[in-house]
Amino acid sequence: MTDDAALSRDLRPVPDLGAPDADELPVDDAAQAARIQRYWELVRGRAGLGRASVVTGPGWATSVPPQAWAFGDSPELADELLELVLIGTKTATAAAVWEYEAEGEPLPVPGTLSIVLDGAGVPRALLRTVEVVTVPFDEVTAEQAYLEGEGDRSLEEWREGHERYWRRTLPPIGHEFAPDMPVVWERFEVLHPRL
Repeated sequence: MTDDAALSRDLRPVPDLGAPDADELPVDDAAQAARIQRYWELVRGRAGLGRASVVTGPGWATSVPPQAWAFGDSPELADELLELVLIGTKTATAAAVWEYEAEGEPLPVPGTLSIVLDGAGVPRALLRTVEVVTVPFDEVTAEQAYLEGEGDRSLEEWREGHERYWRRTLPPIGHEFAPDMPVVWERFEVLHPRL
């Protein structure tokens, strides 16, 4: 059986785990954590982390999955952008520095692994960050916009779309869109599924 066949078989809905104790995750969170863990166990070899555990036994780097997240702010946008990744059009993404700060997350660095979820929360891709730059919004280049793969891939459309997005998503975390706001632009490679 191929990895992809095993993956689709193992990502069927997780059964209800019953009522959690007070110190456990809620059922939905526990089910999602189990789904992400199964995905990680199937694909971590693509990141070069599966080989050493045969000799040394599993360590934290092979047993703890990387951060899992979805693109955008809706299931529809998550699916749309993920599809662009899966067909090889989208090889970069951008986020406001303030989004990382609001989540208490460190900025990505080259080598960072992440699991991308679809709009339903199902793990669909393993990415590795290969380049990260932080620039003001109005200094994002045409090449950077093109690599994001969205719309007609022009800088003008990138600016219009991202400004709309951040005008919608930044106020709830206490910020407003500004042309000089810091943007983290990240280029990535897809480790799974391979094209």
